[in-house]
Amino acid sequence: MQDDIVLTMRGICKYFPGVRALNNVDFTLRKGTIHALMGENGAGKSTLIKVLTGVYAMDGGEIRIDGHEGPIVIHSPQEAQHYGISTVYQEITLCPNLTVAENMFIGRGSGRGVDWKGMEKKAGEMLNNLGIPARPRQQLGSCSLAVQQMVAIARAVDAECKVLILDEPTSSLDDKEVEMLFGLMRELKSRGVGIIFVTHFLEQVYAVSDQITVLRNGELVGQYDVKDLPQVKLVEKMIGKDLEDLSGIKNNAPAGSENDVFYEADDLSSSESRPFDFHIAKGEVNGFTGLLGSGRSESVRAIFGADPVTGGTVKVDGKQVKITKPLDAMKHGIGYLPEDRKRDGIIADLSVRENIILALQVIKGMNHPISRAKTEAFADEYIKALNIKTASTETPIRSLSGGNQQKVILARWLLTHPQYLILDEPTRGIDVGTKTEIQKLVLKLAEEGMSITFISSEIEEMLRTCSRLIVMRDRKIVGELTGEELTQEQVMKTIAGGEQ
Repeated sequence: MQDDIVLTMRGICKYFPGVRALNNVDFTLRKGTIHALMGENGAGKSTLIKVLTGVYAMDGGEIRIDGHEGPIVIHSPQEAQHYGISTVYQEITLCPNLTVAENMFIGRGSGRGVDWKGMEKKAGEMLNNLGIPARPRQQLGSCSLAVQQMVAIARAVDAECKVLILDEPTSSLDDKEVEMLFGLMRELKSRGVGIIFVTHFLEQVYAVSDQITVLRNGELVGQYDVKDLPQVKLVEKMIGKDLEDLSGIKNNAPAGSENDVFYEADDLSSSESRPFDFHIAKGEVNGFTGLLGSGRSESVRAIFGADPVTGGTVKVDGKQVKITKPLDAMKHGIGYLPEDRKRDGIIADLSVRENIILALQVIKGMNHPISRAKTEAFADEYIKALNIKTASTETPIRSLSGGNQQKVILARWLLTHPQYLILDEPTRGIDVGTKTEIQKLVLKLAEEGMSITFISSEIEEMLRTCSRLIVMRDRKIVGELTGEELTQEQVMKTIAGGEQ
């Protein structure tokens, strides 16, 4: 290997039944660089990482790492750590019932007993050095999702790693925490660590990365220096065609008329949300926006009855109704795609078919089972309609990429023919091409008369899809923007508490 190369992967192949996940992929990582691994969901990014970390056995190719003569074979994540490869995945895999310090050092003892004081002292030093707002003896489950992610990163950094893989590490972090992480990445880079950075936030790629490798459909598109690949060109290479002008899918429809309201809530509150008023018209796309923790998700969970409702009145199609649990909402034509698809959306051990028909079966009741023939027909219809990439209807949903899992959840609700669909972060952690597909679908459904509430951490995405934005701060509605007010500057000013 060349002196400045820490990792080389050549001709990597990986096949699953009916799916070519990786086909002759090359990847080179240099010491002291941050290398973005990019591609749409299903492009092969996660599979390449799992081959590198020993989760999957490769079906062809070779891996070489600095300090070892000849190719190596990695059989497990533990063996990957032995070679100096550490990984932080998008889904946090720590133990919420253990302390922060225990999570940082679990499995790394010498077998001679635990030096609790020493462990907690070292954990405290690391937390302090990294600026993580947590205490060594604090139970991890009491920390926010963002802090838990930072603890996972601290655990990976503690290992003497040559290669640090960060798989969507910023998906649950706010801007300040992202900058904190970037500072840590730059520090590790200065020490010679090679960092593989997987993200769907394009601006973050250009903020911190040195090189970019693009995969598409399991094959290598190319490896580039960031300075030589403008953002527009990156997206074109990811989706395999000229980038469609996203302004072309802008929602130009006016905000819904209050005379044609489908859902209306007055002083609605739940165990997790403060009282608020809300309405949405038929065919309207509106959205809740605000910073992390502003109350966006808590508000829509109250609308759907996902959290215990504690007060307020609700009208659907002009008639007062009682919605205190999800089944009530579903029976009144309301669907809900949750923020955390892994925890609240998919049922990982069930097939794509079973996940798609789940909501319809619940509405019909278990005493009225849907026939196998009908469920297969429904699954086939929506797999085709939403272009879901799966080997078959019987493939376990856990085997699908994040974007395709999201499409399955969308299919689940579309099958119920809802009149009002709530989409909480439907495009988080998915590729640019699929994001565009979902945005177009949202506007198409609205044109057909469906009411849609759309939540996204990306303000530009909200501005493209919504005709009305409800702005939240500290779990209270602090503003409502429509028409010419729908600009990024005005949204940020309202969030910050400035003049509208």
